[in-house]
Amino acid sequence: MISFFVCLAILILGYFIYGGYVESCFRPPIDDRKTPAYRLEDGVDYVPMDTPRVFLIQLLNIAGLGPIFGALQGALWGPAVFLWITFGTVFAGGVHDFISGLLSERNDGASISEIVGKYLGPMMKSVMRGFSVVLLILVGVAFTTGPAGLLTKITTQSYQFWLVVLLIYYFVATFLPIDKLIGRLYPFFGFCLIFMAVGVAAMLFAHGYNIPEISFTNMHPKGTPIWPIMFITVACGAISGFHSTQSPLMARCIKSERECHKIFYGAMVCEGIIALIWAAAGCTVFDGTAGLQGALAEYKGAGGVVYEICKRLMGTVGTIIAMIGVIACPVSSADTAFRSARYTICDWFKIDQHTIASRLKLSIPIILIGGALTQVDVGILWRYFSWTNQTLAMFVLWTGAMYLLANKGNYWIALIPGTFMSAVSCTYILMAKKEGLGLDPSIAYPAGIAVAIVANILFWKRAKKVEKGELDLADKPVEG
Repeated sequence: MISFFVCLAILILGYFIYGGYVESCFRPPIDDRKTPAYRLEDGVDYVPMDTPRVFLIQLLNIAGLGPIFGALQGALWGPAVFLWITFGTVFAGGVHDFISGLLSERNDGASISEIVGKYLGPMMKSVMRGFSVVLLILVGVAFTTGPAGLLTKITTQSYQFWLVVLLIYYFVATFLPIDKLIGRLYPFFGFCLIFMAVGVAAMLFAHGYNIPEISFTNMHPKGTPIWPIMFITVACGAISGFHSTQSPLMARCIKSERECHKIFYGAMVCEGIIALIWAAAGCTVFDGTAGLQGALAEYKGAGGVVYEICKRLMGTVGTIIAMIGVIACPVSSADTAFRSARYTICDWFKIDQHTIASRLKLSIPIILIGGALTQVDVGILWRYFSWTNQTLAMFVLWTGAMYLLANKGNYWIALIPGTFMSAVSCTYILMAKKEGLGLDPSIAYPAGIAVAIVANILFWKRAKKVEKGELDLADKPVEG
């Protein structure tokens, strides 16, 4: 139990100490420049909103069920997962989210593909545009089928009926002004997400469960290796590229860039705490990793396990909260994923989005494609999402490192986790048996390290051009 509290303390202190240091590394320093929410206010996507509301929307957008499902799957490796959630959040995920949010804010709320292209070059911009749209649609699809399946179980309506209902909702949420639906509903659902996690933590102790201490032993029932599989599986609970696709939504709504630490780094730390709690519940409630694996099979996946944990720990109230969480949280991530896909495409092709007609031209095909993909095996889509998710995080960290280098900041805060995630992503896709090449670890491990080295070589090659003045990527201080 001591390990749990130590990790919790590191996450909280990490927000104040390391998060504050990350903020201080940015050049030009965080200032009082006029934000895109005011400069480009359009009543649709650029809408000034208060910090508490923006924080809760950002938390729900980036979290959904990611830190719950990923943490429960990660708990199959035992309490060793606490370490990745804790240090991954503080030194990688928080940095990644802060970078993506602040750089979007300083680039007129641009989508992440445009930001990566600006700092890593035109070829990367082209790659990232397609990569981001594919990832966002995969997220939308993956977080549509789960709620539809659960709604089918608790009502008399068919699965296809609920798919249609959800897709209609996504369609509306995708083109409506951000403060009309998302801005009003999502703070409440964000509060529910936090309340559910706090309730689970409190009841673990109230019922006398003993959270196991950290062990470096691989406790996975099937012997699945920790490296790199666990680092991909946990995803949103430690670092997630999907977050960088969501940050521009709120970068277009914040009133001051001085709030970036609270909103972007803070939401990631909050998500890390949620993941830590659910990982602890997964390691504890079912008497170890073998029991957890049995529960995942018995209750048909992480959604059923969430429901069972809430019911055991919190009774009827917990069941109601779980139902709200398991349905509302993925729905919130799905609709903002589709909305972000619209942002990315309109930035890509320079499409004006001020009129309803212009937004409909993008919203309709995006939702239709998502609807078609709901008929595909979601298990396959989710496996590819996990890898593309962490690969996108890798690109964003390299982007942040280049920005900081060009602006005379401490680029190592992004370069080190960027190198780490490069090795993780490459090793995973080489080793994965279903979605990857299924290579033996003796080949995949050194190959992953080699890719990380090559990524560094390419980074420093471009960095030399910046240092020689051949590339001007430096920002200028802005007054007012």
